[in-house]
Amino acid sequence: MPFADRADAGRQLAQRLTTYAHRHDVVVLALPRGGVPVGFQVARALGVPLDVFVVRKLGVPGHPELAMGAIASGGVRVLSEDLIDELGIPCTAVEQVSVRERQELERREVLYRGNRTLPPIQHRTVILIDDGVATGASMEAAVAAMRQLRPAAVVVAFPVGAIESCARLRRVADAVVCIETPEPFQAVGLWYQHFDQTTDHEVIELLRQSSASPGSPASRAREDSLASAGAAGLRQSARRLAIAGLCPRRRDAGSAPHERRRHRSNAGAALERRPSRLRRAHRRHWRRRLRVDRRSHARHT
Repeated sequence: MPFADRADAGRQLAQRLTTYAHRHDVVVLALPRGGVPVGFQVARALGVPLDVFVVRKLGVPGHPELAMGAIASGGVRVLSEDLIDELGIPCTAVEQVSVRERQELERREVLYRGNRTLPPIQHRTVILIDDGVATGASMEAAVAAMRQLRPAAVVVAFPVGAIESCARLRRVADAVVCIETPEPFQAVGLWYQHFDQTTDHEVIELLRQSSASPGSPASRAREDSLASAGAAGLRQSARRLAIAGLCPRRRDAGSAPHERRRHRSNAGAALERRPSRLRRAHRRHWRRRLRVDRRSHARHT
């Protein structure tokens, strides 16, 4: 078996994606549920953000493991018209499956992401991750949906896939990275020693770990935000102290004259300990005040 489990597959896949490591314009989007353990390892190794991009396979009625298409976030639907025609599947059956899977897609989006939106996609390189590709319908729907968000590039990456599916994905994606393309291809799970179904809880926990781990892009963003806020607070405090030191405290208009004189005396004494430029400015201020007082007194006498 090439892969022990999905985590092992993710670590091996990350070695094929080192050109995208530690780039601010790269984001990893994993297709839940099975793609998330793979994407978690890839994002951690590359030092880039991880999130989910929900896609639902449209299974053939009576044979749900066989995909006749897929739907993705944004109202995108991709159908395998050749397969639908070959099996004679009526349009009403296709619509029934689409409605049911759309409800499940919306449920998972709320469950995994809550009120949190996708990270910024426009003008960034998006790496779409899954644990394997058989028909490629789910990944093709994901690429089509992602194009609507105007990324700089869409890279499709998975540990194992069918040769014909890889060829079809190369026509819609900017790059396809796949470790194993066995021939004949039977099933994704045959290339894993342990291929247990990934649970919703595991998906949520891996997303939490990815956003909370020290040094992760999300963690660094929070630290940068806190550092900026702290620096702004220090600058504001420094300005307040400077203003308090330069400006004498104001007194009530009705305070006694001797109180004002004592205040000026105290302020003048304090200024003696300050730079000469400030002392001169302070003296000019009180000289002007004195001239105004004398003129006012002369007019009243």
